[in-house]
Amino acid sequence: MAGLAVVYFVAAKLGLRLAFENPSASPVWPPTGIALAAFLIVGARAGPAIFVGAFLANLTTAGSLATSIGIALGNTLEGWLGAALVERFAAGRQAFGRPRNAFRFAVLAAALSTTVSATFGVTSLALGGFAHWADFGRVWVTWWLGDAAGSLIVAPVLLLWAEHPRVQWRRRRVIEAAALVACLVLAALCAFGGLFPAKNYPLEFVVIPILLWAAFRFGARETSTLILLVAVFAVRGTFRGLGPFARETQNESLLLVQAFIAVIAVTNLIVAAIVSERRRMEGHLRDLAVRDALTGLANYRQLMSALEAEIRRSQRTQRGFAVLLLDVDGLKRINDRHGHLVGSRALSRLAEVLHTSCRAVDTAARYGGDEFALVLPETDEAAAQQVALRVAERLAQDVEAPRIKASFGVATFPRDGVTAEAILSGADRALYAMKTSGARAP
Repeated sequence: MAGLAVVYFVAAKLGLRLAFENPSASPVWPPTGIALAAFLIVGARAGPAIFVGAFLANLTTAGSLATSIGIALGNTLEGWLGAALVERFAAGRQAFGRPRNAFRFAVLAAALSTTVSATFGVTSLALGGFAHWADFGRVWVTWWLGDAAGSLIVAPVLLLWAEHPRVQWRRRRVIEAAALVACLVLAALCAFGGLFPAKNYPLEFVVIPILLWAAFRFGARETSTLILLVAVFAVRGTFRGLGPFARETQNESLLLVQAFIAVIAVTNLIVAAIVSERRRMEGHLRDLAVRDALTGLANYRQLMSALEAEIRRSQRTQRGFAVLLLDVDGLKRINDRHGHLVGSRALSRLAEVLHTSCRAVDTAARYGGDEFALVLPETDEAAAQQVALRVAERLAQDVEAPRIKASFGVATFPRDGVTAEAILSGADRALYAMKTSGARAP
């Protein structure tokens, strides 16, 4: 908490160096993003640290003890309210995983909660005689926009890196990231750094495609980081009178550049959230294409794919494999007596046993209805029988009611066939023979 107070104090002092409309009102205010992220990450116990940092920053800049307390109180309440609204309506720290939550974050944390600090702060200054009531509106807008931009530019970086701090990129990914950063720096210098002889060309749009590149190829974490980098170049260049937002007064120039950065931050974070949500949906659909929804095992399509792959491998290595086919005994009776939910649970219980009884190279699948299949690479019939006995023993140890048992049949490649259909038919015949003989695995 002491470290948080120091970080807030340093950020506040840096922001107040750009306060031109009033010594206590800066259009560039990263501490708002720091406070919001701190409340979302560590909770309400961040409040005292934020208050102390804000109080000391204002007390050592301008104003009196009373105005510094009022401003610090507004800064603290702003962060707490923004975090509470984001937690309640925008999924908290996961706000940037879905487009609607990213938009709600912008509205609640950046546009709404920041009015608290602006109102507390400007009112405290006016009551203390450090701002004219006639200037209330201009100072309030400067204060509010600085806080809103701080929420949109700084808070996402802190939240996303705190949520996913590790970077696990392959070499090609690292090269692409380096190229992305280099392109963005060049574009930012062109737009805001006076790289061209004409200092004020309206080239701010050149950074937008590069940020979209980050949103589509990397994600919200990297996009927010690059937005912060653009903001640094834009504020620095505009402060020096460079770029398309340079105006007669520095306060007006900084307000314009902050508004621009805030807009592209909202836009690109929402785009990154859309891309992230689409990737999740694609992954879910891919999983549904190969997984049984009830048991989580491979489905029939994946089973046939695994069998075909194993046949090709066995033909290449001249090493056989086995297929173990199982079904739940008396599933219809369980459904009739206990209901279909209990019957579905019985299938899931058998699936759990199969999953724990398999090796990493084995494929456990739901063949259809109450039948399951195990593809056992480099396994002969005796070893497959041992797997079946192990499954039966674990089912016998399951005390959940109703108790379940399974019949099984084994087929091997190439003895029982050289195609997936022939092997499954062989295992099915063995299973049917076991059922008709009345035999059961122990």
